[in-house]
Amino acid sequence: MFDAPIDAWYVWLGLSVASLAVFGVATSLPTAPVPDTAGVAETIDRVATTEYDTTASRDLDATAVRLGPRRIGLRNDAGAAHATLSYPVVPVRPGTRLARVLHGQPPTAAFPSRAAFERAVESARNRGVRWRPAGDAIHARHLVSGGLDVTLVGTGPANARRGVGVNGTANENRTAPTNPTLDTSAHEEGAGQ
Repeated sequence: MFDAPIDAWYVWLGLSVASLAVFGVATSLPTAPVPDTAGVAETIDRVATTEYDTTASRDLDATAVRLGPRRIGLRNDAGAAHATLSYPVVPVRPGTRLARVLHGQPPTAAFPSRAAFERAVESARNRGVRWRPAGDAIHARHLVSGGLDVTLVGTGPANARRGVGVNGTANENRTAPTNPTLDTSAHEEGAGQ
């Protein structure tokens, strides 16, 4: 008595609208998780806490990065995630002289003097923080020498750390997102000298 006939037009119209709504919700769901910001922050902190020259790289699953002296943010299609760094770092922009040092060049080759290097470090620490396109990987390099103790962090291609490493040593480390490795070869090779 209160049944709707299945061939009534309004039943088919209602079913079509409901199907479109379910399809719209299903297609708007993210297809990937938010970036692993905590893992990236842990990699950076491991480099920053060493007592000697160290490098590490970690692949990124992000399209944008926001890096400050004490915080990192990563963003992709699924959303954004942020983490606090335990130790202060120097955010490095791609294409700068600091980026050359980050990717393995000695500071003395990239800068005319130690004072110029220290000014660039201070300027990078005080620069405003904003979202930038992310590279394939994040790279961290801790430099310790004659009172200098600085950790440079920036993004770039996944293979940017290949070739010449810290103090001119060979560096073939490429790391997976879940297994970052530290390159301490410069310290170990120079320990007996």
